[in-house]
Amino acid sequence: MKKIIGLLTKMFPRQVLIRFSYFFSVLVRPFYWGDKVECPVCGGHFRKFLPYGYGQAMDNRLCPKCLSLERHRLLWLYLKERTGFFTDNLKVLHFAPEQPFLKRFRSLPNLDYTTADLDSPIADLHLDVTKMDIPDNQYDVIICNHVLEHVGDVNAAFREIRRVLRPGGWAVLLVPINPDVDSWEDPTITSPEERQRNFGQYDHVRQFGRDYAQVLENAGFIVDADRLYYDIPEERRERMRLARRGEELVYVVRKSQ
Repeated sequence: MKKIIGLLTKMFPRQVLIRFSYFFSVLVRPFYWGDKVECPVCGGHFRKFLPYGYGQAMDNRLCPKCLSLERHRLLWLYLKERTGFFTDNLKVLHFAPEQPFLKRFRSLPNLDYTTADLDSPIADLHLDVTKMDIPDNQYDVIICNHVLEHVGDVNAAFREIRRVLRPGGWAVLLVPINPDVDSWEDPTITSPEERQRNFGQYDHVRQFGRDYAQVLENAGFIVDADRLYYDIPEERRERMRLARRGEELVYVVRKSQ
């Protein structure tokens, strides 16, 4: 299964994988029923999670039912336990909407919920996070996960997110983090092979590192690096597979009043 998923992520673009992933999950799900791992997003119990990863899949990552990864499961718990996301009346903009969340967030009666992406077939709006055709001060919450490592001008993206957030609003800005280095980029690195080697994935244009909170502060945000992961007992963390190394914190930024 690991080799099959690794091959599929190499062969097909993201849009195709999104369209067919649900049907794939329905086919493989019966082979994974069990009770060694648990997904807090869909409530499913399995003998293990599916392998996942672009090019080289890693074991025990992807929920066979809702297709959540570690970061999705941790974020779900954060939104439930640390925020009023599921109860407060909020206007939400969700970039690159993840399949584990899309239908669940859409069904929440308290949310005025809009999704956006450059080219995703499941998004409401097709727009560029660095240049949004959206008026100022529009959203209470912005969710933008594992997007900023793909964006050419990340500072423009930060400015636009700040601009369309309402005063007092907040945004979840999760990215892949290498805790052994500081954040860096090199615009001369353009080949998929070199990007894979330097930034961890063929379509990443930078590597965020241990200084990510400072990067966000430098962009003008008030930063909260939430430590919910460490408040959860280790046995439960392992059962839910909540985070990869370097991604244990939930980075939430706020726009000052």
